[in-house]
Amino acid sequence: MRSHRRFVTLLFLCLVASLARAEFKAGAFAQDITPTKRPSPINGGMKGAFAGNVTDPMHARSLALHDGRTAIILCVVDACMIPREICEAAKAIAAKATGVPASRLLISATHSHSCATMVGVFQSEPDPAYLAEVPARIAQSMIKAHANLEPAEIAWSKDSDPTQVFNRRWFVKTGESYENPFDGTADRAWMNPGIKNAKVTQPAGPIDPDVYLLAARAKDGGRPLAVLANYSLHYVGGATAISADYFGAFAHAIAARLNATDARYAGQPAFVGIMSNGTSGNINNVNYGAPAAAPRRAPGEQIKTVTESVANAALRAWTKLAWKADAPLASAERDLTLAVRKGTPDELARAHTLVETTPRDKDGQFSDRKAIYARETLLLDKFPHHVPVKLQAHRIGGLTIAAIPCEVFVEIGLDLKASRVLGDHFTISLANGYNGYLPTPEHHQFGGYETWRARSSYLEVDASTTITKNLKEMLAGLAAK
Repeated sequence: MRSHRRFVTLLFLCLVASLARAEFKAGAFAQDITPTKRPSPINGGMKGAFAGNVTDPMHARSLALHDGRTAIILCVVDACMIPREICEAAKAIAAKATGVPASRLLISATHSHSCATMVGVFQSEPDPAYLAEVPARIAQSMIKAHANLEPAEIAWSKDSDPTQVFNRRWFVKTGESYENPFDGTADRAWMNPGIKNAKVTQPAGPIDPDVYLLAARAKDGGRPLAVLANYSLHYVGGATAISADYFGAFAHAIAARLNATDARYAGQPAFVGIMSNGTSGNINNVNYGAPAAAPRRAPGEQIKTVTESVANAALRAWTKLAWKADAPLASAERDLTLAVRKGTPDELARAHTLVETTPRDKDGQFSDRKAIYARETLLLDKFPHHVPVKLQAHRIGGLTIAAIPCEVFVEIGLDLKASRVLGDHFTISLANGYNGYLPTPEHHQFGGYETWRARSSYLEVDASTTITKNLKEMLAGLAAK
């Protein structure tokens, strides 16, 4: 009898311990990663630019989750793109400090075109000193978010804002053409063709208007801890110095709408608003079907307009959240090996001639588009013939998140959403590295900027098919757990 009571007591204690371990927790932190050395090189244009001032600082914003057994950390960085090497270095530091395996750490870039360069594309090359210091600063965001873990509730929902997203690729009319940087005139899609361009007919693809929200609040009292949003908008632009673009502005706007900085929360970890980039490789904020061009905006004005609109949609999504005290976490990761598109011997010879004979500007850079792409052809020829492409899939209760290290076309994101294996899904682009644009094979046939061979677009033509197939397998595996 005594042994039976002892067994029941031990069973009860084990059950209590198990329940204690299973308590869901969340934590968040925003780490400033603005370069201290300025002027700083800035990504985003055909020519390398430099910024000496800061409109608003760059941050690495992290959300850490723990279901009592498994932890994941989602980190979104104010950057145009982040090379795989920096992501891996930051993850190694964070994994060692937190005990969370690197495969459960996601690092993505917002794709702001007014942030310090981390990846060399076109004529913008990074500052080596900044590259040396930034992994540790990104890691601190994840480490401190993990340190801030506290009992929490989790929820996800979505709303829609179709007013700020437009497909930027337009079909060229039959019988019309334009010249690409490789002397070709067969491209049937034209990126950013301009308002009232008589040579184009209609957008070459859809949009994704969803504004997704993954939210965490304190279990005791409902204090907002963090919001991770997702919207398929390339970026907005218009800042005159270093700026986190609308991604940073959204972080402040959603905090204000949720009263998350209320004085009653003083002394607690600060609320963190996060906006991640969805599948926006062919999406921007300009309506080329408008009857007339929009009036010229003051610097930063369009960022405010977009922020207000998207933050309102996020607030509508917040009102639909169904809070849960528990949500199982799971992750999957795969490294694919995909081919690199390189120039033929004739194309390389042409590129050498252009680079050697085209005059440079006073700043030592090219203005001529053909010479710029010729330089890219030569630099890309130094790449290996095959490169690793890291994919991730994460499950948070009934929500799945895919992560792709590319500027992903919207059709791919819509396909993943349509084939979702659980209740909800969104995709984060520019995650865990940078492998350029990811058009579909069909869009490769259409041609256009996003398909033109450069360090910004170099994966094999069928890359999206392979990536999508693998992600669907990974997501299905998470659903079975």
